Amino acid sequence: MTKYFVAIAGNIGVGKSTLTTLMSKKLGWDPFFEAVEENPYLVDFYKDMTRWSFQSQAFFLSRRLQQHHQLLLRGDSVLQDRSIYEDAEIFARNLYKQGNMSQREWNTYYDLYTILS
Repeated sequence: MTKYFVAIAGNIGVGKSTLTTLMSKKLGWDPFFEAVEENPYLVDFYKDMTRWSFQSQAFFLSRRLQQHHQLLLRGDSVLQDRSIYEDAEIFARNLYKQGNMSQREWNTYYDLYTILS
């Protein structure tokens, strides 16, 4: 049996979780969702992105790396709501480019991402 790893990408609120749920039911694959509610920095991040972007992104990176590792160890196909690659290459990078993450924070974050992924 072929093992598939499918990640659903997209902006906040576009229906990634809904699509993941529907597709997982249709395909009989286990769904894995983003750890949004678990992020202890998210409320602070939305109040002050410049102050909390690094911490919030570091939290998401650590959780997604844990999840990614678990998914790689599985023997069956899975559907994932958001991937580790999206965080680093889109969200964290854009926070840096928009001035919400300093050069030092971006370098530290991206070094961690590169080494751990």
